[in-house]
Amino acid sequence: MKKGLKIASTIALVLIGVAAAVLIYLVYPGTPGRSRFMTFQGFIELPQTGRLNVLDYLTLRDHVLFVTSESSGKVFKVTLDPGTQTTATNVSALLGGGAVHGVVLMPSENIGFVTRGEENTVDVFDPINLQSIKRIPVADDADAILFDPATKLVYVANGDAHLATLIDPGSRTTVATIALDAKPEYPALDIQTGLLYQNLTDTNMVAAINLAQRSVVGKWSLAPCEGPSGMAIESEQRRLFAVCSRNATLVVFDLERHQVKASLKIGGGPDSLAFDAALHRIYAAGKSGKLDVVQQDGPDRYRLLDQIGTHYGAHTLVVDPASHQVFVGYASLFNHPRIAVFSPTTVPGVLGKD
Repeated sequence: MKKGLKIASTIALVLIGVAAAVLIYLVYPGTPGRSRFMTFQGFIELPQTGRLNVLDYLTLRDHVLFVTSESSGKVFKVTLDPGTQTTATNVSALLGGGAVHGVVLMPSENIGFVTRGEENTVDVFDPINLQSIKRIPVADDADAILFDPATKLVYVANGDAHLATLIDPGSRTTVATIALDAKPEYPALDIQTGLLYQNLTDTNMVAAINLAQRSVVGKWSLAPCEGPSGMAIESEQRRLFAVCSRNATLVVFDLERHQVKASLKIGGGPDSLAFDAALHRIYAAGKSGKLDVVQQDGPDRYRLLDQIGTHYGAHTLVVDPASHQVFVGYASLFNHPRIAVFSPTTVPGVLGKD
């Protein structure tokens, strides 16, 4: 009997120790893993908005970083030090309810649009003073958003509604919807053809959309991709990059032949992706807490340079094409959410073909 109690006590202590270790890991993010290819420059800390803080999209323009907090409904505006972009000179917030997702800023005027998935709206706001201007009702689950300069339309992916909404930013009204017959996750524009490519996460496909015609003009498989999420397009070499959340894969899709030409395994739960065209680098961030650094050696040749340990839930990122810095958004528990800033390290034979 005593022996049994002793074994049970030992198992209980081990379980308590494991639980404590997991809690400590979740609460305290620690320094990212070392890398030959990326230099960690520090954290930009954001205000804490609750016990659990989950960040979603990051949008960067003119040394200002907009960060959406899915858990609180706030949109943080982070004014960066222009000299280094590693510290914030000011942090303010646009308030609002419901899960907030994507932000798009108009290129020629001080107007921004932000999606609120739980409230089924796109909110118009002033990105200078963070004042709300108008609320536009849209279909269920408004998520990713972008602006198409050719048609001068704001495009919104409505996940649960299986469609896309088109908004005229001048009148700030919905002008059309496009049926997608599957759940859209993330769109990307091909500047060469003007087509918008929209991945469909539940059917593992990508659709080409002609926004001027307001119609889908083609759909193709992204196999072996399962659960396509973040995407980017390199128009010059006619390639689309997509990360696949359900099988931890990066796929490379030929926009001319409409087929996947390359794939490689990356960190678990990949959600966002960014492409630095000057350095021919692809960055991917996933919920498992890995920042993948992939080098493009040719249209169909790719190699994983490094997989940097970040923190569980650090699944969103953006790259600055001017400074080549990478900003990775961290989720947090009982702590302040934060943005990790990385810069590429000059390694002979890696950084460039320019």
